[in-house]
Amino acid sequence: MADPAAQFTGFTVEAGAFLDELARNNTREWFSAHRADYDQLLRGPMTALLAEAQRQYGPGRVMRPNRDVRFSHDKSPYRTDISLWAGDLGGVYAHLDATGLDVGGGLYGPTREQLDRARSTIAERPDQADRLRQVIADLEQQGFQAPEPPLTTAPRGYPRNHPAIDLLRLTHYAERLRLPLTADPQLVYESWENTEPLLQWISDHLASTN
Repeated sequence: MADPAAQFTGFTVEAGAFLDELARNNTREWFSAHRADYDQLLRGPMTALLAEAQRQYGPGRVMRPNRDVRFSHDKSPYRTDISLWAGDLGGVYAHLDATGLDVGGGLYGPTREQLDRARSTIAERPDQADRLRQVIADLEQQGFQAPEPPLTTAPRGYPRNHPAIDLLRLTHYAERLRLPLTADPQLVYESWENTEPLLQWISDHLASTN
């Protein structure tokens, strides 16, 4: 079992090798036989990293290794990556696969209500649109990227020539940075810290008014 009190010291090349091997042997029998390796190389370090994230950003969780295969043609039972999320409204995340570590922050998959609030702010408050644009530009200058491309056209109800159409087309308010698999923990923490202006914008404008 992962020790929640353990200190995060980073991931090892062996963690990537485990995920690579899991991709080639994605069966319950293989995973059961190597569960101790999973706990030591992946679950343990990610749980320790989660503890660090929760102290700064709020409650979170490490995603389970089991895949939901009910509606998928791919019946492989296990994920070949591992990730965490921590935060209340916006938050931070880390995602490890066989070749590297993605870290980032923001709001992924906003609800319709959150998306409407964000777009209303962007459309009706040019100062806050400019603020968000600058936050994103600063992050992307540091190597961050949006998790998904924006809409190719204007969202319903907004003109295509709106001055902030670039922001109105966003479907996520988040940025992520690709790091080496064995990145130093301090680099992870600094990357999260760099997303805090984005988290603040989200907190200022997307929180429920109820």
